[in-house]
Amino acid sequence: MKVLFLVQAEQRAILDRLYEGIAAHCDCDIRWLTDAEQADLKGYFRAQVDVQAYDRILFFLRFKKEIRQARFIRRVPNLVILEHDAYQNYIPGKYQGRFSRHYRRLPGARVINSGYGVVRRLREEGVDAVFVAKGYDQALLRDLQGVRDIELGFVGSLKSGVYSERKAFLETLSQVEPLQAMRTNSGDDYLNALNRIRFFVSADIGMGEYMIKNFEAMACGCVLFAYDQGEEENRALGFVDMQNIVLYGSLEEFRDKLGRLRADPALAERVAEAGRQLVESRFSFAELGRQIVEAMRPALRERPRESFWQRLLGRFVR
Repeated sequence: MKVLFLVQAEQRAILDRLYEGIAAHCDCDIRWLTDAEQADLKGYFRAQVDVQAYDRILFFLRFKKEIRQARFIRRVPNLVILEHDAYQNYIPGKYQGRFSRHYRRLPGARVINSGYGVVRRLREEGVDAVFVAKGYDQALLRDLQGVRDIELGFVGSLKSGVYSERKAFLETLSQVEPLQAMRTNSGDDYLNALNRIRFFVSADIGMGEYMIKNFEAMACGCVLFAYDQGEEENRALGFVDMQNIVLYGSLEEFRDKLGRLRADPALAERVAEAGRQLVESRFSFAELGRQIVEAMRPALRERPRESFWQRLLGRFVR
């Protein structure tokens, strides 16, 4: 299968291993698009792409750029869209409902999304959606088997409005427990920080799915405390409370389970080890790359034929 894979050149997360995982399972022409190129996909395709040369064209681009160009994108053949942020479709904010509207304008496209519940809801709305979870960079992140001198820790950003509930929970928790929240550089600094933490606090509150940081912390041997995203999400990921993860729905439940693990270090070790084994077996970027390629292989829906006026408008509108 010949795949044209278009990704963001200036991406905040480092996902090179995921891209390599995809390329390992197909004939992949990966191209890194600048902001300007993403903003003018029609021009980029006209100058740089022979669409007939590819069995699939895979987008992993900025959503806010995509939604301004739906008239052109709907005409791209064999289109698959990889999207990690569609959970914002179902939570209050500037993108609430916008993913649904965008995908309705692209009836021939397949959407590969990282939330099981999000995929179910998109399918109910008529979208050709497939679930492939988030994961972690297996070449960078691992358990170093060192001393964990931070009992309770969090590493990451609290600035975005999407993270307002995360920030509120962590601030409340820090008033009653010795939470150490920090920012690090990516790469080795991040690896070493995760390996210092015994209990990693994840607070993806209101998001409906588990963010990438959960898988990264588990890969590094932390006991992961994660806000419970619900039975269907947990079942899809293989998360089992107090076996390979610690799930909580309130500050009281968090502190109760933290107390139990403090009193039973052997249980804490078992949870950490089972969590590490789970993500290593299922959620490495190498494995997720394979799953993404398999999700692209089945036949796509036929694109509805455009009317004369739609074709004419498409010549002038991006």
